[in-house]
Order: sequence, then C-alpha cells, then structure tokens
Amino acid sequence: MNSITRGITAHWRWRRVLAAAALVAGAGFAAAPSQVATAATGAPSICPGANVASFGPNVCVFNDTMSQATIQSDLNSIAAQQVPVASQFDGLRYAVLFRPGTYGSASNPLVFQVGYYTQVAGLGAMPQDTVVNGAIDVFNNLCTAGTQNCNSDDNFWRSLSNLTLNVDLPSSPPAYVPAIVDPFGTGCTNSAEMWSASQAAPIRRAIVNGSVVFQDYCANNNFASGGFIADSKVSGNLNFFGNQQFMVRNSAIGGAAGCPQGLWNMVYSGVQGAPAPVFTGQCEQNTVLSASPVAEEEPFLFTDAGGNYNVFVPAAQHGSSGPSWASGQGPGTTVPLSKFFVASPDTPASAMTAAMARGQNLILSPGVYHLDQPIVVTHPGTVVLGLGLATLVPQHGNAAMVVIPNRGVKLSGLIIDAGPVSSPVLLSVGTPGPGSASNPDLIQDVYFRIGGAETTPVSATVSLLDNASNSIIDNVWAWRADHGNAVGWTQNTASTGLVVTGSDVTAYGLAVEHYQKNEVIWSGQRGTDIFFQNELPYDPPSQSAWMASPTQNGYPAFLVTPNVKTFQGYGMGSYVVFIQTSATLHDAEAFQAPHTQGVQFHDVFGVWISGSGGLDSIVNGVGGPVTSTNPGTVKPVDVVTYP
Repeated sequence: MNSITRGITAHWRWRRVLAAAALVAGAGFAAAPSQVATAATGAPSICPGANVASFGPNVCVFNDTMSQATIQSDLNSIAAQQVPVASQFDGLRYAVLFRPGTYGSASNPLVFQVGYYTQVAGLGAMPQDTVVNGAIDVFNNLCTAGTQNCNSDDNFWRSLSNLTLNVDLPSSPPAYVPAIVDPFGTGCTNSAEMWSASQAAPIRRAIVNGSVVFQDYCANNNFASGGFIADSKVSGNLNFFGNQQFMVRNSAIGGAAGCPQGLWNMVYSGVQGAPAPVFTGQCEQNTVLSASPVAEEEPFLFTDAGGNYNVFVPAAQHGSSGPSWASGQGPGTTVPLSKFFVASPDTPASAMTAAMARGQNLILSPGVYHLDQPIVVTHPGTVVLGLGLATLVPQHGNAAMVVIPNRGVKLSGLIIDAGPVSSPVLLSVGTPGPGSASNPDLIQDVYFRIGGAETTPVSATVSLLDNASNSIIDNVWAWRADHGNAVGWTQNTASTGLVVTGSDVTAYGLAVEHYQKNEVIWSGQRGTDIFFQNELPYDPPSQSAWMASPTQNGYPAFLVTPNVKTFQGYGMGSYVVFIQTSATLHDAEAFQAPHTQGVQFHDVFGVWISGSGGLDSIVNGVGGPVTSTNPGTVKPVDVVTYP
C-alpha cells in the first residue's frame, strides 16, 4: 500500500466508523420514512399512460395490451429529447421497461432509438419473456458542422437488457425520431440493427436473433469507441468493424467481424463462439479466456405471474462460460419490492441511509441526486439499484456513497459526478480485511465523471476506492471529462480513477481515462483485470506538470504497487491523445509493476493517436516506443506476454 492509498483509506476509515456508530445509535435521523419515497414533482410524465406510482414519472412501463402507436409515440418523445448530442450533459433520466409480452411484428416492427440516460429493459424473469420484433438502435449522432461526417464517439450512458430482440427491419425506412444524418441515402440506417455506442452503454441478459453492428457505417468518419456485452446470446455476428475496443463476457455469439475481427482490443471471457486468440497487430487483437474466473450477473427488476415487482439477485459463478440463464433462471435470490426503499431525487441522503440501516434495499428512481452527505450502506447483502442511470453528485466534499460491509453488497446502474467541493473519494466500497468469495461485493455498470456535466469547476482525488476483498468490478468507466462544461487542467481536477486495496479482486471491462496521475493504482494481492481501456490525459500543460517522480516522465496508466506478489492482466491498452496541449509529452511506461514472476500481463499494448510525444515503453521499459515519431501511425504496439 503506497502513501496515496494509506492516506485515502485512513481518511475514510474513521468516517465509516462514525457513520456506522451513528446508525446503530439511531442518531441524526428522523422518524422512519415510508417504504416508497414520494416521487419528485415537476414536469408531467412523457409517458403518462405507462407510469407506475412507485417509480415516479420518468419510469415508463409498457404492456402488450397498449396500442403500438401509443408505445411508439412515447418512445419517439423520449428519443427526441435524449438522442441529440446536445442532451449529453442534461439532467433528464428515463427507464423504459416492457412487461412480459410481444411488441411489434415482422410486418409492423417496433423501431426506436435509445439516447442518453435511457435504460431499456424487459420485465420478465427470463429474457425470452419479453420479445421485441423490430430494431432498438443507437446511430451516429456527433456530426461536424457543415459536413456529413458523423460518429458515435460520444454515445455514452444508456443500456439494453433482459429481452429478446428479433431483428425485423421495416420494408421501407421508417421516419426515425429524431431524423438521422445519412449521406448514403435513407436506406442505410435501415440496413441493420445498430448499437453504435462507446463507453457506458452495456447490453446485458439479452437475446438478439440476428447480427448487431457496433460501428454505424452510415456516415463518413464514423468512429465508435468501446462497448460491453454480458450474459447474452447473439445468433449472428458481432460486427465491430472499426470500433476500437470491446469486452464480451459470459455470452454465446455466432461470430465476430471487423477487419477481420476487430480493431485494437477485443476481449472475450467465457464466450461460446469467440474467435481464435490471435494478438498480432491491427485488426487481429483478440484476447480469449475460455472461462471467467469469477463472475456475477447484475440484479434486475422483474414482475412475477401476479404482476408484482421483484428484484432477482444472481449468485456468483466460478469458472463459468455462456449465459447464466441458458438452463433456466439460474441460482440466485428473489427479493420482493416490499424489501426496497424507493428514492427520488428529492429524498435526503439521510433517509436512504436510515432505510438501509433498517435492513431495506435501495432503488434510486431516475434523476440527479444532489447529496449533502454520503449515502451509507451498513448491512451485508444490500442491493442498491439505479433506474434510468440515476446520478449522484456530492455537494460538500463528501463521498456520494460509502459501503461498509465486505459481503454481498450489490451496486449497479449509477453515474457518480464530482461536485463543487473536492471529494477525497466519490465511492468507497468495503473495509480492509477479508471478503466473501461466495457472496462478493459487486460494482456493476457504475460510471464516474469529473467535469463535463457540472457548470462550475469540480474535483475528486479518487473516483472509486475498492477495499473489499473478493469483490467484482464489472463494466466501470471512470472519466475525467475531455469536453463539456468546466473542462481544463485546473478546472476538473482528479488524480486517480480507481484504487484497489482488497485482495482477490476481479475486474472486467474497466475503462479509466484522462486522470492527472496514475489512472489505476492496484495494491491488492491476487488481483485480476480482464480488459482495460485508457486514454492518457489530453491536457498536461508541460512535462514538468506531469511527472511521477523527478526522474520519471509521465504517470503509468496502470500501476501495480511494489508490495504485490501476484496479479494477472489480460487485454489492456493505453492510448496517447495529447490534443489539448502544445507541449511535447513523454510517458515512461503505460504499465508499471513489480518485476516478479507472479505479476503477469497478457496481450497489452499502446497506441499513439495524436499529439507530440507518447509512450516510451509498454511495461516496465519493455515494448515500444509508441510516439508521434515512432511508429507515427495509429496502430497498436504489442507486448504479448510479460515477463
């Protein structure tokens, strides 16, 4: 444990102890609130015929007895607001939920777009219970003014889960809402199921009968950058094309296609039908693990035969491959809605903490929560489930959330923003000590932002501190914003995206970008990271402002600290994009770790994209350089094994 980690851990340890003591004593809390908090007031619902009082106006629950015209109209209204890139940093949030049934048909398909801060999910116990015949699309929407150059680089913060999509395209192009820029003719966007997204846009627990395109080809310069699929079955191809990197976990696929199979970093863990494990440069960069060492699927909301709402919490699996539901729902626990406290953005953090202290779980309905104190989770086995990418913003230098137990806490579906007063940590999970291999803490589809959305300067030293041994990190993106509001070297300040101190921590689909020091510090023993995507900061003003030590240029993107004896890393990349500075910058190494046989890297690489300077090596002085003069082109420079 280095000095940074010791300081953070010590700071939050006493805060957690005081919070726990206050809860036990019942100090500081008013009388117990009702189980379901009052929904936030304000603008009327965009789907007035599909509301459920428990979840508030921004949760739309459709059923197959509603007319398709009504459903289409509501979906178009949400898309009209949330698809345009101007909505990238707005405060609106939506959960679009479909009760078990069939929606659309081959002759009259249901086709709609999914925009920012929009969760689309079925409400069946199984993904087969909810069937959509049609297309659920994400297209290019970031367009250069005055041209028809559009890409998907900023298509973030949305999701699709727990349903079957039979890809049925209309016989003639539909009137997409909003309209699509399509320089190749109106039929191009109607030529495939497209989920052209970048980070923080997962597909989970889904069946897709057909192929999926992950880089919308219906524009010029049509880039996309990353994605995540888990617990799914796709009968056709995953058509990555030029999408830069992708994580696929515990799924079954018909195949993969790109150039030939993808661009820089395609990682498969426990995937049936995965391509061959070839890692030889541009277009063949496949890292393949036949089984996931330990995995646990995301809790999800569903309705039972009586129409009652429940949450299913899947159990952990060891050495698994393929979807968890291939032979039925799979092992896990069903928790009725009566065991949840449902919060709205108007609910005080103290009320949420008090509810969980009484043993309830927590659902956060869609919206932005401005927190004057952290939400504190004290009970093992607590489920915290965000709907519609609920967003937490600490206001007074506090954490957004502090999780004390090391057993069975499940966090999913959240965005956590830095606030106007610097927070030492945004999310702290666990305490130093043993965890639970059979019931681990779980951090899933949780995203961190430093700047971009807030209109004033913001700061947080560390975004995620994971002290929980045996915990699982599954699709986490920590982002120091490179565009948006209040962005600059002294405007949105943050040192590190992730600090891991717990032992036996496993991470999948980890993306950490643009932090000002080490992007990741891993000091726990026996850790495993499967997929890592990183862009170094765009904006260090000078080399002297970006030095790990007086003699080491830059900061390693991923630092495994000297105390670590064993660590395994698979499919890990760091990219050079020095585009918001005039300085020539060098980073001595992308990955730094103890030189010992127990600390191993497999399929790691660097890519120079833009700017003057770059990576002098990949791992501990080995591999590279990857700079503006060598190779001088956008292609990966690999280290297949280290040491």
